[in-house]
Amino acid sequence: MSERPVEAGHYRGWLWKWTNYIKGYQRRWFVLSDGLLSYYRSQAEMAHTCRGTINLAGAFIVTEESCNFTVSNGGTQTFHLKANHEVERQRWITALELAKAKLVSWGNDGSSDDEESFDDNHKHSPAPIGEENDVITSLKALTTKLDDLQTCHDLITKHGNALQKAVTELEVAGANFNDQNNESMSTLSKKVTERAALFRITSTAMISTSSDFLKLAQEQSKRWRKAILHERSQRLRMEETVESLAKQHNTLERAIRSEKKMYDMNNFDEYSNHSSGESDAEEFEDALDEYDTEPNNAHATHTLVPAVSAQIKDVATTSQANNQTSSHFGNTVATKKTYRVAIPFKPDYSLSLWSIMKNCIGRDLSKIPMPVNFNEPLSMLQRLGEDVEYCHLLNTAAKLTNSYEQMAYVVAFSISGYASTIYRIGKPFNPLLGETFELDRIDDFGVRMLCEQVGHHPPCAAFHIESKDCSPTTGWTYWTDITVSSKFRGKYLSVSPLGTMHLKFHASGNHYTWKKVTTTVHNIIVGKLWVDQSGDCEVVNQTTGDVCKHKYHQYSYFSRDVARRVTGLVEDKRGKAHLKIFGTWDKYMEYSPVTSNDKSPNTSGKPIWTTNPHPVNSDKMYFFSKLALQINEHESSVAPTDSRNRPDQRHMENGNWDVANEVKTQLEQAQRTRRTARKAAFSLVSSDNSLKKAPVSAECWMPVWFEKSECEISGDSCYKFNGDYWKCKDAQDWSKCTDIFTLDPKSGESSKQTPGNKPNNLNDIKSKPERKDIKS
Repeated sequence: MSERPVEAGHYRGWLWKWTNYIKGYQRRWFVLSDGLLSYYRSQAEMAHTCRGTINLAGAFIVTEESCNFTVSNGGTQTFHLKANHEVERQRWITALELAKAKLVSWGNDGSSDDEESFDDNHKHSPAPIGEENDVITSLKALTTKLDDLQTCHDLITKHGNALQKAVTELEVAGANFNDQNNESMSTLSKKVTERAALFRITSTAMISTSSDFLKLAQEQSKRWRKAILHERSQRLRMEETVESLAKQHNTLERAIRSEKKMYDMNNFDEYSNHSSGESDAEEFEDALDEYDTEPNNAHATHTLVPAVSAQIKDVATTSQANNQTSSHFGNTVATKKTYRVAIPFKPDYSLSLWSIMKNCIGRDLSKIPMPVNFNEPLSMLQRLGEDVEYCHLLNTAAKLTNSYEQMAYVVAFSISGYASTIYRIGKPFNPLLGETFELDRIDDFGVRMLCEQVGHHPPCAAFHIESKDCSPTTGWTYWTDITVSSKFRGKYLSVSPLGTMHLKFHASGNHYTWKKVTTTVHNIIVGKLWVDQSGDCEVVNQTTGDVCKHKYHQYSYFSRDVARRVTGLVEDKRGKAHLKIFGTWDKYMEYSPVTSNDKSPNTSGKPIWTTNPHPVNSDKMYFFSKLALQINEHESSVAPTDSRNRPDQRHMENGNWDVANEVKTQLEQAQRTRRTARKAAFSLVSSDNSLKKAPVSAECWMPVWFEKSECEISGDSCYKFNGDYWKCKDAQDWSKCTDIFTLDPKSGESSKQTPGNKPNNLNDIKSKPERKDIKS
């Protein structure tokens, strides 16, 4: 075995272990790690089978003649071991003594008053939990290395004295040398050689430990210096913010005083107070109308508890105050659009789950009408829109020149979309055919998004997201058309998204593709519902050939691994690994470079992404994230087909679940009526020569904002954004849209007849066979 330095508490190699009188000594692979001495039949067994382990905390280490030594825990287990030669035995003895001394020092440190005082002081520290843990871990690591140095010092002193004694004995024997004490001289010489070898091994361990301590101290010094600089910049930024707020406060006070003087001069104090009171009351009532329950639905009315009503009033009052500030002082202070921070709490409705789900086993849930009791007040299109919550990862990735680091950020973005699903056991509303959802967050997130339901059987949604600086040479674009297949298997519900996600950075031309993994909701019938993501995923850079193969590890009650773990490697087109990525899909992701053949995930690395904290009382609001609470807020400028305008979803959000179920049934019936009418109309005119070559879909439907195209990567058919939506929004021209939220099942399509409308009846189709609606 080649010589190598002995590290405190870590050593491995081959030894001969006594088994029985028949087989004698057998060659075994021994590993010393963290105070535990374990052995295996071979190195390959380290991954799955350990043959025996002794804890060195209370173990006895006894050296015997020749190359033998014994390790025993004083009772149940004893290892009779033999090394290949004496030097190797001394190395093992030194490593075992160091590991034992390290365990003893840990025990003493754990009970010391100094450490308890240190922990108590840091419990009340204002630093974040993550930083506090890093500091404590660093200090403990340095303390451990100091203990190792002290142990090595004690061993060097012990073995140095023994070596000096042996040399002295040899010198005395040499002075009295004669033929009779020749054998004694040989024994003393051998003893000096052994003591010298032991001293050299201990010295090597001392040098190695000193090197580790110096390296660790230098690393921590850099980290602490960086942390101090960060805290200093944060303090300066906080001072600037406070100063800015003070100036704004002073400006607002001056504006209020000037308005008051104006009212005093015009002698309108009494009238202004009276009219202002009436106006405030009217605005207050209008704000509450969005949350009030239907007066004719007594059951739904009683579900909103007083605490919820009080919360809604607070939100409405805050919104009103913000609006008034914007209108009165718009010329003085620039106000930013504010979004709501709460929705009505989820009411407590009892429902027999098994009475509904027993008939759904093995079937596609997208084709089964389900009551809103299993839903959350968001549509599937809005759930797709929640991907933009961590779009800052893509903004950062667009600025990176290293393709491997850019890949790591793209992978973190693909994982971040699952963070909000950990407690989200509610099913989103199935979008109606032609339903849309826009998310224009250029001001804060720097992105805007459009989704459209382009197919119904099977349900298919297309979306397009672009960054604020999107152009042919800057920014990025993210798009896909995705079909969701959901199956109920009795004990669990699996949701499998089908479709390829596309992301392109225009500056570098890097085009990334990947597919989403399967989401599983467990304990459908009995027990507490919980969500898990599992499966293998590949993010491929179609431009450079780089790939990141990562795995969502399935959770198991019997596994000791971290729950919801994700690990993977970033490889180039030749298969060489450059980066490791690791973390959990609900909390954080990190990466580190691959520096050896060992491709196992690290325990620490460079942070890429951490999840945002949940809002207050999110458990009472369907476990929505901050963005999820905002995306269903009513906006007047969106298309009439937008999910925010869906009445059953709005009733459910307001707590009127009975009304929501009734309206949902009417909307679905109206959709079936429209679909039947379209099919009948197209079948009657199918003999027209102008339509014989027209590719008509099973839905007889053509999307408004997306059009069929061919994927430039795979060659498959896909939907791509045609770019018309934002132009129509600027002009507030929604003539292309169909009235899909009508509650009258006999109304069919919208009665509006405009050049961009879909055909509403047979006469329209026969009179205009050349229209784009039919040809597509």
